[in-house]
Amino acid sequence: MKIPVLAGLLCLSLALQAQQRPTDLDKSPMDMSYWPSNYPLLKMSGKAKDQPIARVIYGRPLKNGRDIFGGIIKYNELWRLGANEASEVEFFKNVKIDGKAVPKGRYTLYCIPTESKWTLIINKDNFCWGNFSYDSKKDLMRADIDISRSSDHTEAFTMYFDETKNGAQLIVLWDDLKAVLPITLAEESSVANNPTPVKNKKN
Repeated sequence: MKIPVLAGLLCLSLALQAQQRPTDLDKSPMDMSYWPSNYPLLKMSGKAKDQPIARVIYGRPLKNGRDIFGGIIKYNELWRLGANEASEVEFFKNVKIDGKAVPKGRYTLYCIPTESKWTLIINKDNFCWGNFSYDSKKDLMRADIDISRSSDHTEAFTMYFDETKNGAQLIVLWDDLKAVLPITLAEESSVANNPTPVKNKKN
């Protein structure tokens, strides 16, 4: 049990030592996507009076000729769903994912990819570097999501919201893979009265 802990601490130590200067460009820049799309521009033009429904904040690593899934991203292992800091999603309204209530708030996203599906994890511990401090006891929920492959390749890891009739889909693209997480809006009272129970799960 001590070896994985020491390995994690070593990786964290190396990451801290390799911190970039403020003037350096990050190889995996941070980005942000909104639901509705381009919300800040809508607000600036007076077309959005309310808060956005959600936003996702994530690092964008490049494929850069590497084997991604099954390569640098190992199957059946926890992934930060991006690069650098673990990806975060913020909901400004109550939503439902996989039929489970998710109260408005800010959460960290993780993923356990396999060859046929992904398990997406919404966790209540924010501001984490990678998955070194991941604690399954702080999971709010897990949802299995569909993936598909195509002949099109996405060089930079990408996440964005695609609005649907009943809500939106959080789309994840990288290399030749696409993952889709359906999200629907929930009544304020339904989430308050029926919060999703937190279950302790191991990876």
